[in-house]
Amino acid sequence: MARIRTERLVPADVETAWALVTDWPAQGRWIPLTTVVLDRQGPSGPGVGTRFTGRSRLGPVGFDDPMEVTEWQPPAGGGPGRCRIRKLGPWLTGWADITVRPAAGGARVSWSEDVRVRWLPRLADPVIGAVGSAFFALVVRRMGAELARGRPG
Repeated sequence: MARIRTERLVPADVETAWALVTDWPAQGRWIPLTTVVLDRQGPSGPGVGTRFTGRSRLGPVGFDDPMEVTEWQPPAGGGPGRCRIRKLGPWLTGWADITVRPAAGGARVSWSEDVRVRWLPRLADPVIGAVGSAFFALVVRRMGAELARGRPG
């Protein structure tokens, strides 16, 4: 599996950063060439069982990346929040883990993924991991810029 990792300090408290990073459709504002649609909420609202799909497209070529939240621990009492997402698609499988922790000057957002791109040889995993890490560093940087403007959305 390709390992993707990025971490960034964002200028917001943990609860605000958590609310934004787990607003699945909002991720379409930061992920290039992608829209994210909420397919269904979990049985108790946001959290475990929620399903959403990232639709990435460049011209006529694109693919869907359906996902489901499998773990959900919102921040409480100034502590960290964490969610785990399982990738369910025909192209990408694996998982993503997002953690938001308190930090001096804001919140620290950690984004980790272990993904497998089907039909590509495992020899490609190190390249996919390096490109994916740079890509998600951009995503979290864009989210942080949105928080710095003080007006998510």
